[in-house]
Amino acid sequence: MQQQAMQLLSMWLKEREIQNQSKHTLQAYFRDVSDFLNYCENQKLELNNIETTDLRSYLANKVERHQLSSSSLQRMLSSIRQFMKWAEQGQYLAFNATDDFQLKRQPRPLPGMIDIETINQILDQPEPESEVQKQLWIRDKAILELLYSSGLRLAEVQGLTIRDVDFNRQLLRITGKGNKTRVVPFGEKAKNAVIQWLQLYPSWHGDFVPEANIFITQKGNPLGARQIENRVKFQAQRAGVNVDLHPHLLRHCFASHMLSNSGDLRAVQEMLGHSNLTTTQIYTHVDFDHLAHVYDQAHPRAQAKK
Repeated sequence: MQQQAMQLLSMWLKEREIQNQSKHTLQAYFRDVSDFLNYCENQKLELNNIETTDLRSYLANKVERHQLSSSSLQRMLSSIRQFMKWAEQGQYLAFNATDDFQLKRQPRPLPGMIDIETINQILDQPEPESEVQKQLWIRDKAILELLYSSGLRLAEVQGLTIRDVDFNRQLLRITGKGNKTRVVPFGEKAKNAVIQWLQLYPSWHGDFVPEANIFITQKGNPLGARQIENRVKFQAQRAGVNVDLHPHLLRHCFASHMLSNSGDLRAVQEMLGHSNLTTTQIYTHVDFDHLAHVYDQAHPRAQAKK
């Protein structure tokens, strides 16, 4: 079996190479599939007789012996599945055990939450006494307000330009993942913070150019992603808050607080720019008290009739 199976693996990899798969990917395919074939050889399993239970035993063995993570197991399974699908389509294999086999995915960890009082403590902290630090705070406050007010991603606030802000209607035009554009509202406090910052802006940049980045350094250059992250952390520390604050955490708090107060998952999905509703559900903490209240009010059999 081993020689025949390895020949098939060699044929499959050759086809992948012709399809311009990278050398690194081909090496990973070879490592994953040959390891599985060696296991089958040791278990005296013919390629055509491999069943789902054999695949499960193999993966369990990898976990027990090598403490592999869920992501590593998923990668190995993907390699094996692609190889066996190819063998089945080429009629080298009568039965493909990977067809209906799925690993249980680990739930994605949720970032921690910050309560509204703590966020207010950061956003409403007093200005620094130093003129230089005061100017930096005015800029940083505008960044913080927009991150929390509109749930922006780090790259989105970094790429925000002057022309993207509609102060009259309090709307932002955001270019998100995949260059998808969406329009999101921003609040009164965010509006005031951005206006205060733009009053200072010309002294740093010289003049207003519609396509220029709103958030810049004192030398007039666009702020980098790492610079924004560092300023967000710094302002949380200055407020005396013992939280590792970062832009995505503010985005998460925006979504959670919006969902908790509105219960409108679809609206939150739109504002976050998620194409899939399940992504929004992962990013937000569902307010179960609110859901229970809705259930009690809406379901015909939620409460016994008096």
